[in-house]
Amino acid sequence: MKLASLNQGRDGKLVVVSKDLSKMADASSVAATLQNAIDDWADCAPALQAMYEKLNAGKISGEAFDEAKCASPLPRAFQWADGSAYVNHVELVRKARNAEMPESFWHDPLMYQGGSDAFLGPREDIVFPTTQGWGVDFEAEIAVITDDVPLGVYSDDAGSHIKLLMLVNDVSLRGLIPGELAKGFGFFQAKPSSAFSPVCITPDELGGAWAENKVHLPIVSHYNGSMFGKPEAGVDMTFDFATLVAHAAKTRPLSAGAIIGSGTVSNKLDGGPGKPVSDGGVGYSCIAEIRMIETIENGAPSTNFMQFGDTIKIEMFDGDGQSIFGAIEQSVKQG
Repeated sequence: MKLASLNQGRDGKLVVVSKDLSKMADASSVAATLQNAIDDWADCAPALQAMYEKLNAGKISGEAFDEAKCASPLPRAFQWADGSAYVNHVELVRKARNAEMPESFWHDPLMYQGGSDAFLGPREDIVFPTTQGWGVDFEAEIAVITDDVPLGVYSDDAGSHIKLLMLVNDVSLRGLIPGELAKGFGFFQAKPSSAFSPVCITPDELGGAWAENKVHLPIVSHYNGSMFGKPEAGVDMTFDFATLVAHAAKTRPLSAGAIIGSGTVSNKLDGGPGKPVSDGGVGYSCIAEIRMIETIENGAPSTNFMQFGDTIKIEMFDGDGQSIFGAIEQSVKQG
C-alpha cells in the first residue's frame, strides 16, 4: 500500500494513496498520523490495506492527490540514522578530501545519527543564509521505516521489522564536513534537514524489485532540469537494509517509526568509479562524486556545488514508467 502525510499540524494528516498516485482517502478512522499507525502497525496495517484496495478498485471515491500538499511521510521522527551502504560512494568522497578508506569499511557499515525533529517536505525549499564555502549538495537515497526493533537483533531477523520504504534527499554541506570530522565528534552542522518523498510504500508494492532487503530499481535525479543520475539501487549495495537495521540496533532498541537510510546510491562501471549520464554512464546521486571524477580526470573539479536558484528532483519509476513514491522537488533559496 501507499501512504502519505498531508501538511497539517506538526505530524501531518495520514492518507491512503492510490497505486497510480492519482487519488487519496482520509485514513483518520484508522490512525490520525503515520506515527500513530506505525506505533500500532499490527492492528492498523490490515485496516489501511483494506482501504487501499477499495480506493484502487473504485469502491471508495477518494479525492485528488496533490504531492505539493504533502509533508514528508514522517514530518518528524524519533530516530533518523543514515548509513553508507554504497561503499563506492564512501571511497570517492573520502578521496575528495584526501582521506584513506580503511579496509573495515567493506564489512562494518558507516552510520551517522541525523537531526529528525524538522524534516523538509518534498516540495519545500532548501533555505540557507549563504552557500559561499558551504558546498551545498543533494544526496539521492532510499530509506526504510521500522516498527519496534529489539536491542541486538540479528540481520537475519531485522528484515521483518522493515515496514515502509521512501526516498530521501539527504542534504549535505560538503564544505563544512572536513572541519567537523577533524574534531573527532561526527557530523552536526554539515547535515541539515533532510527531505523525504511524498509517499511511502510497503515493500510488497515493489514486487520482485524488492529482494534480499534491497530495492532493485534505478533512483533518478534531475539537477537543474537535466538528468544527473540513474544508478541501480540494487547494484553495488554492500550492506542491505536488514544489515543496516541490525547495525543501528546493536547497542540500543529502535522505536517504531525509526528511519534508516541507505546512504547515497552509487554504482561502479567496469570496476571504475562510473561515468556521467552524458558519457553513457548511469551518472551520480550527488555532486561530490562527479567532482571527484573530474578531479581524477582533469586535476580539478568543474561542477559547482548548489547555488541559490538551483533545483533537484529525485524520483523512482516502475517498469511501466509510473512514479512509485512521487517526486522530491526542491530549490535552494536564500533566507
